[in-house]
Amino acid sequence: MQLKQRDDWHLTEALQYEHGRGDPFAAAVRGTRMPMVITDPSQDDNPIVFCNVAFQELSGYDREEIIGRNCRFLQGPKTDRESVAQVREAIAKGDDISIDLLNYRKDGSTFWNALYLSPVRSDDGHIKFFFASQLDVTDRVESQRLANERKEVVEQEVERRTADLKAALEAKTILLHEVDHRVKNNLTMIGSLLRLQVRTIKHPETSAKLGSMLERVDALAAVHRQLYQSSDVGQFDIGDFVKDLATDTIGSSGRSDISVEISAHSMMVPAANASALGLILNEILTNAIKHAFAEGRSGTLSVVTGTQGADIGFVKICDDGPGLLADQSLKKMGTTLINRLSTQADATAVWTDNCPGTCVTVSFPVDRTVA
Repeated sequence: MQLKQRDDWHLTEALQYEHGRGDPFAAAVRGTRMPMVITDPSQDDNPIVFCNVAFQELSGYDREEIIGRNCRFLQGPKTDRESVAQVREAIAKGDDISIDLLNYRKDGSTFWNALYLSPVRSDDGHIKFFFASQLDVTDRVESQRLANERKEVVEQEVERRTADLKAALEAKTILLHEVDHRVKNNLTMIGSLLRLQVRTIKHPETSAKLGSMLERVDALAAVHRQLYQSSDVGQFDIGDFVKDLATDTIGSSGRSDISVEISAHSMMVPAANASALGLILNEILTNAIKHAFAEGRSGTLSVVTGTQGADIGFVKICDDGPGLLADQSLKKMGTTLINRLSTQADATAVWTDNCPGTCVTVSFPVDRTVA
């Protein structure tokens, strides 16, 4: 019991300091506001052999209740066992450790203890003591806990809203696909009715006009078929569309003497422009067949897609027919309809001489982030 009654300054003797009460280290340890203890690993269970007043005030225990006990008396039911194991391992290895522990005061209240533990070695490297400082960081830990809880609440809310938006988008996608599917079916039905009507008309000019209308209906049906099959309801792949359209247009014309050369890649445009662009391309292709390869003239039709700059795409359709003979030729080739449709799609159509033949280049905005 004599050890418990000795004053703080005696520790300097145990640490092999040559000074007594006037030693500045002893004075600093006694006077500091930071709680401190020193344990002696040479004794059974590594008991506390020194504690300053700040530690007594932090823990609520008197000196007589502290000296001679292992530091684990501050632990309680909610103290993290894994953290305690880390402290025990550091002591066993003679290492420093800095860790936050949930500790208990004498009255049962808890506090978060920022513990720093370090061995004190003799000249020969032997561990004589362990020095431990403590700091009540309850406010910091609680603030962090509240911040984490709020973060979790926010993340859960974001996740919930994201799920709602995803569900809404999926519902919208299903709805739009259903609309495109029904429009495609209706256009197909209209096309069938027009075909029946064409067969009954004996007047060649009227029959030709209805045939042209039928081709446009088929083009619109093809647009909505591709929109229905697309995974992105906001985008339309004009590159894939023009490849299919060119092949189908030549095939439906029955002109096996017209060869098609296609160099097209995927190129996305806003879905809102799909119908207008589809009609423009259909008009150019059908006009080429009717005028460039009129009267059974054979030849080659080429289709090329590409980009100009960062956000402009183009489709270039060329034939090797007679070419542009006069302004009247352009009127015959349906330029009025193409120009009106180009305005709707924010596009431009330019006719040039292909020497021989004619080229029509349609330029329009594309989404390079998707293409």
